[in-house]
Amino acid sequence: MARTLSGLMVAAALVFAIVMPAVASAQAPAPAPTSDGTSVDQCIAYLLMIVALVLTYLIHPLDASSPYKLF
Repeated sequence: MARTLSGLMVAAALVFAIVMPAVASAQAPAPAPTSDGTSVDQCIAYLLMIVALVLTYLIHPLDASSPYKLF
C-alpha cells in the first residue's frame, strides 16, 4: 500500500513537473534599462554637497579669526 502510494505521488510529481511549465505563460523580456535622469540629478547633488563642504572649510577659519591665512 505504501509503495503504491509513493509510486503514485512520484508519478503525479513527474506529471506536474512536465505540465506546469507548459501551462505557465511566458513573460515578455524586460525592456532595456534607460536613464530616467535620477542618476544625473544624484550626481549633481553630490557635486553641490562637495562644493558646499569645501567652501565651508575654506570660509570657516576666516570667520573664526583663526591664525590660518588662506587668502
